[in-house]
Amino acid sequence: MKEKFSYQNSLEYIYSTVSLIIIFCLLSLIEVFKNFELQAFAYKLLNDFFTGLLIGLFFFPLYLLLKYIKSSLGIIVIRVLFSIIALIQLGLIGYSLTTNINLGADLLGYSLSDMYTTVTASLSISFLLFLPFIVLPGVYLALNWLFHLFGHKINPKILLLAVFVFGSLNLLIASSNKPASQNKLNFLLSDIIRVKNDRALASEGTLSFKKEFPLEKAAENTKDVLEPFFNINKENPNLVFIIVEGLGSDFTDDGEYKGFTPYLDSLCSKSLYWENFVSNAGRTFGALPSLIGSLPFGENGFMELNPLPKHNSLISILKSNGYTTNYYCGDESTFDRKSNFLEYNGIDKIIDINKFGPGYVKTKENSGGFSWGYPDAEIYRKTLSELKDKKQPRLDIIMTLTNHEPFDFPSKKVYLEKVERILKTKSYFEKNKLKEYKDIFACLLYTDQSIQNFMEAYSKRPDYANTIFIITGDHRLIPVPQKDNLSRFHVPFYIYSPMLKKTAKFKSISSHSDVTPSLVSFLMNNYKFNKLEKTTWIGQGLDTVREFRNTHSIPLMRYKGSINDYIYKDYFYSDGNLFKIDENFNISETGSDMTETISSSFNDFKKLNAYLTTKNKITNAASSFKKPTYEFTVAQLSTIKKLTKGLDRDQIFFLAKDLAFKKEREKARLLCNYVLNDLPNYGDVRTLKGRTLAWDGDYKNAEIELLEVINRTPFYTDSYLAIMDVYWWSGQNKKAVTIGKKALGNQINDPELAYKLAQAYRRTNNIKDSNKTIDSLLKIHPENREYATFKKSLKK
Repeated sequence: MKEKFSYQNSLEYIYSTVSLIIIFCLLSLIEVFKNFELQAFAYKLLNDFFTGLLIGLFFFPLYLLLKYIKSSLGIIVIRVLFSIIALIQLGLIGYSLTTNINLGADLLGYSLSDMYTTVTASLSISFLLFLPFIVLPGVYLALNWLFHLFGHKINPKILLLAVFVFGSLNLLIASSNKPASQNKLNFLLSDIIRVKNDRALASEGTLSFKKEFPLEKAAENTKDVLEPFFNINKENPNLVFIIVEGLGSDFTDDGEYKGFTPYLDSLCSKSLYWENFVSNAGRTFGALPSLIGSLPFGENGFMELNPLPKHNSLISILKSNGYTTNYYCGDESTFDRKSNFLEYNGIDKIIDINKFGPGYVKTKENSGGFSWGYPDAEIYRKTLSELKDKKQPRLDIIMTLTNHEPFDFPSKKVYLEKVERILKTKSYFEKNKLKEYKDIFACLLYTDQSIQNFMEAYSKRPDYANTIFIITGDHRLIPVPQKDNLSRFHVPFYIYSPMLKKTAKFKSISSHSDVTPSLVSFLMNNYKFNKLEKTTWIGQGLDTVREFRNTHSIPLMRYKGSINDYIYKDYFYSDGNLFKIDENFNISETGSDMTETISSSFNDFKKLNAYLTTKNKITNAASSFKKPTYEFTVAQLSTIKKLTKGLDRDQIFFLAKDLAFKKEREKARLLCNYVLNDLPNYGDVRTLKGRTLAWDGDYKNAEIELLEVINRTPFYTDSYLAIMDVYWWSGQNKKAVTIGKKALGNQINDPELAYKLAQAYRRTNNIKDSNKTIDSLLKIHPENREYATFKKSLKK
């Protein structure tokens, strides 16, 4: 029955909206319960009320429309919808409590698979984890039921008065609202809108610039500030970058949470050490492009650009000067598209989770079955083993992993005992503040000890005397509360080397993007290097003035998709608010008249960033780079878009597999290429592509693809099985024997592989080894008729 609108028959909607507001307030109480502050809680209640009211007003037309169609439909849909909104708010609060920051526009910068990886790493899956998500809708519906029973006793004038009072208060204090006090859902939507507006503003500058390549300047303009500190050797020096996960300055030297990095603290007086140093991004995605390339951000981080704009980096410049270049990590190098960036720049070798092999132990899986990969000590051990036969000079980039949720690592109990001993030396106030984060501080001790062990082992190498070590954090550890937004980026920076003739501590501000400009200038001016005529760095180079100052303009990308922070002289501009930075890197609000100047400078950078990356105008003269492996025509892109709409990478693989079995192999390979452009280490996809080529008789290209799988993921069984088939079908039996022996050497203990090897031995008339291989199989599988029949055939 269709109903006309009236106050009385819309009370159910009002009750639903008020119930949502109450849920918001209850969740806020839970959020702040542990560290309750009345003023902060009052702000949160006001924001919750205002957000709930806006949601109520926004969905009211939908309610009226559905109620007009069917009397009960409107309230049913609204209650379901508001229950979902309450669950989203709960999830956002959970994220905030885990990371100490609100989820904002960074949501747009990550793929679903990346978010799944990060979340499952941080959480242990259990029934208790899901219990609040089961209970909350019940609480919301119970509130609706209570209003239905007793709501008629509430005077509507009281509701109107409450709306007026709370709405007025919210408007009055809006300017003083801090992100921590804001309703989480409101913050998320507001941040996304703000970022979209920022991007629209930035795009206005993409049409024209005074210079086609605005970053271009003469190479000699970057002053060599490092030479006075070094003894210059005859041979080009090795460079070793150690990029430490989560290493913020709060945890080193004289930081707020000091005492848990004794080795790194000892390096402060033995190195060139910058006290007031910043990462250019608040998460790992920004470390490599800034440190190694002094590059702009793009929209969601430089490595997310596809295709990558033409650019130079320390990797490509050193390669063109005879360096061997290597990258080491314990996780999947395709995460954040790191491998795409490294391979574009011509890196010689990537050692990641796929290449450790037997003898190395991963971090144990959490209850959800997730492990990031190999812990720090294993990464360093693998690095040292790989360096044995590497020719000099070398660039080695090591990215650590362990100092990250879930903060699990070998011998954890031993390091927790060390934490307890350290806490006993602290004051009551410090101990009370630190005890909540024992796991994290134990992890820092492990991280620090792992670096020390690596450095001590490296010092025994003959090339140690001619090696420069660069040590820094990728960003500040997130789960421990930060004092302000600047703290997120504050990381230590060390240049340590036996070549140093003097050490120094600097209070001047520099950033990751200043590192490569200074290193390239130092190497070009003091060693046999090909001279660059022009450079195109975002950074200006390291500042080696000992007193506190800042000569740089430093943009900061807090997370993918949002450039909200900016350092300009001794000011920090964040979320539209201006702060003064003191020599201890603390900030305080300021009423300076510099706001307009700094805001204008920041907007100029955003326009420059958009121009450089959308128009491919960083440089026209790259030292060395590789084009994307696969480029697609307009027609191919149209086909890909049509086939893959709404599918993630795993689903695309299964679709490609289905197409291959239906003999639509061209389409299958097209989808494989599409996935491999983003995930070059996806062994299943590349193996499928290799198999389809073999099925079409293209054995040469099938071999190329399958050998690439083995090179990238040498401990993946299916690629060996596939290439053994290719060699059999193409009559290349000697190659089949070689690759089969390699598989066994890599401890690929698959009976099917051993059987294929036995067959390959027979086809090369090596009956002795064929017998030996099949006998070993029959010992394990004596009932296998196929193996027994093959054994008999060898006696004929």
